[in-house]
Amino acid sequence: QVQLVESGGDSVQAGGSLRLSCVYFTYTYGRDCMAWFRQAPGKEREGVAFIYNGDTTAYADSVKGRFTISQDIAKNTVYLQMNGLKPEDTAIYYCAARALVCSWQRGSYDYWGQGTQVAVSS
Repeated sequence: QVQLVESGGDSVQAGGSLRLSCVYFTYTYGRDCMAWFRQAPGKEREGVAFIYNGDTTAYADSVKGRFTISQDIAKNTVYLQMNGLKPEDTAIYYCAARALVCSWQRGSYDYWGQGTQVAVSS
């Protein structure tokens, strides 16, 4: 049974920082694609960032230059460092995993965590 467990969500003021963590258990594809998605109230779930094979990364335009995704394969953990947070970053953030290549298509991911809430106030 594959499990993804997120943590690190919190309430912060605009301009603040948070680091989200996603620990994955019994997942043999840790060297493939790990991603962060988010879903704001009333909106569809959207891709934020992904990391492929532990080092190749990509970001949504809305977070480029502010968010950084990284992976510690030895610790089975993926991180999302979020700096310069804005109220529009408020959402539930989900960790996701899939084999082989990365994708911005949420339906292509095989495994999901339960989500962690991020709230940014102005």
